[in-house]
Amino acid sequence: MEGGVDYLADERKKAEFDVQQMKIVWAGSHHTFEISDRISKLVANDPAFSKDERTMLPRKELFKNTLRKASYAWKRINDLHLSEEEASQLRFYVDEPAFTDLHWGMFIPAIKGQGTDEQQKKWLPLAYKMQIIGCYAQTELGHGSNVQGLETTATFDPQTDEFVIHSPTLTSSKWWPGGLGKVSTHGVVYARLITDGQEHGIHGFIVQLRRLEDHRPLPGIIIGDIGMKFGNGAYNTMDNGVLRFDHVRIPRDQMLMRVSQVTRDGKVVQSDVPRQLVYGTMVYVRQTIVQDASCALSRAVCIATRYSAVRRQFGSHNGGPETQVIDYKTQQSRLFPLLASAYAFRFVGEWLKWLYTDVTQRLQANDFSTLPEAHACTAGLKSLTTSVTADGIEECRKLCGGHGYLCTSGLPELFAVYVPACTYEGDNIVLMLQVARILMKTVSQLGSGKLPVGTMAYMGRIEHLLQYRCNVQKAEDWLNPAIVLEAFEARAARMSVSCAKKLSKFANPEEGFAELSADLVEAVVAHCQLIVVSKFIEKLQQDIPGKGVKQQLKVLCGVYYLFLLHKHQGDFLATSCVTPKQASLANDQLRVLYSQVRPNAIALVDAFNYTDHFLGSILGRYDGNVYPKLYEAAWKDPLNDSVVPDGYHQYIRPLLKQQRSAKL
Repeated sequence: MEGGVDYLADERKKAEFDVQQMKIVWAGSHHTFEISDRISKLVANDPAFSKDERTMLPRKELFKNTLRKASYAWKRINDLHLSEEEASQLRFYVDEPAFTDLHWGMFIPAIKGQGTDEQQKKWLPLAYKMQIIGCYAQTELGHGSNVQGLETTATFDPQTDEFVIHSPTLTSSKWWPGGLGKVSTHGVVYARLITDGQEHGIHGFIVQLRRLEDHRPLPGIIIGDIGMKFGNGAYNTMDNGVLRFDHVRIPRDQMLMRVSQVTRDGKVVQSDVPRQLVYGTMVYVRQTIVQDASCALSRAVCIATRYSAVRRQFGSHNGGPETQVIDYKTQQSRLFPLLASAYAFRFVGEWLKWLYTDVTQRLQANDFSTLPEAHACTAGLKSLTTSVTADGIEECRKLCGGHGYLCTSGLPELFAVYVPACTYEGDNIVLMLQVARILMKTVSQLGSGKLPVGTMAYMGRIEHLLQYRCNVQKAEDWLNPAIVLEAFEARAARMSVSCAKKLSKFANPEEGFAELSADLVEAVVAHCQLIVVSKFIEKLQQDIPGKGVKQQLKVLCGVYYLFLLHKHQGDFLATSCVTPKQASLANDQLRVLYSQVRPNAIALVDAFNYTDHFLGSILGRYDGNVYPKLYEAAWKDPLNDSVVPDGYHQYIRPLLKQQRSAKL
């Protein structure tokens, strides 16, 4: 801290709970906290990982600097003999999108999930040692969400026992895979399998893209970067690529064959491994995306909360200090629900970890009963949390006023890095519509005696929920979790039933689904918000040690669900779940909760335990020493390298020295 002065010390003294214990709650366990605390400080204290000039570097320098950091990070991982968990944390805290994200996060899991034991033995040791570097080449120029529409072909040639990988059209070019553009030596390439003139759907193939000797593309391969993306620095550290194949041949055993196999004579046979196992990987990836949402949102909230406590504006009396921006109710009503959402997403992410383990164990025992619901749940939560987080980061930028627009606030780059999450691993609206189909199927089966499971179990009480009337009589009644849960269940159930009734009036169900898609998305949002609320409430039923910790979480939980009730008041009123008077009482209680969050706000964001290096924000500095540091940073901009700018003599001086013949 600058000169040892903590400008937020008075705020920290107001805390009514044990911050250290809250840090452990946020981390998920004492073990996880210890590792993340140690590794984040290791990265923060190493000048080789500095991020200070990232937003000012030209693309080529930026990319080379990312390669340097990734290489240095790998060296540190090996020198320090870090475990897989520690290495993952180190890459996270380096905080720079790089080819390694796709190598460890997509390429390796694809081989583990879809490769046979023999394929895993061959490829994984090379990948784990980074003797090959891999990417995940699925998305094409013409198709993203519609995977079945991919155009790249993999045609089996029985004469040579090879697949011929080919890009038949311009739109079949692979487009977007991270790490592909300049770094990856190999890719898991998704293509249409063709044997003996017959198509057999989309399958994955391990394809070498570049020579290991000199990194040049192999014959028949055209490969490069797709160009600059949104924002300064941000995701431009990643070499998102374009890839075209011109009849590239690979051995037959490079098709990932855990589920489907092509025999020597070109027959496609299913293995005894259930096809549904592939969904396990999908559940895992989406669970990590929900966790990432809580991280990104909490970073933005940490910056906005600290700066709101530092910034003073208006309200000075008799020459006294102006009012802290965080004390304005308009600031609290925008900021505190985002703080509560960060915690809510953290806890639902924790629960999704458990769900992934549960689904995996069931799949191994050939129990697929919970799979559709788990798929719907993870798809819906991926969509909900990433949309809220992207909007929330931008709201935090606005909450920081003009200074939030500076790159040194950390918020523009955080936003630019994060927003692709609304599109990758499933466009958010497309995912919502997938969930809608499962919701509608669940409603249609309610009379059949087949009880809904998991997060849809509440639909089994449909008769009761359709008759439900909220019995809130005073504002404090909204602090009762049972009352809240039932109101959210009734809203979700009634919106789903309403959509199902409207659908049943269409002669063609697909036509009805297309016509009602906007209504269906709203019903899915209600369902997913219910899941997050219920998991937050479940978290509070656990034993949570530490003075005042559980009480603070109760307050945040209340802020989360009452803000949703206020924001979606139309849903609750239109479905007659609550009366206008009850909705008004909910808002009264929400204002009371904001007042309870206020003295604890700084401590609640301190509990995220983010270093200043990781936050990358002058506005969000731990010590609150904002203004001197903003002033100092301004002079580091390359534009200030010279007093007279380049171009003055060429453009500005002639303007100033022109003959003033024209009338002003």
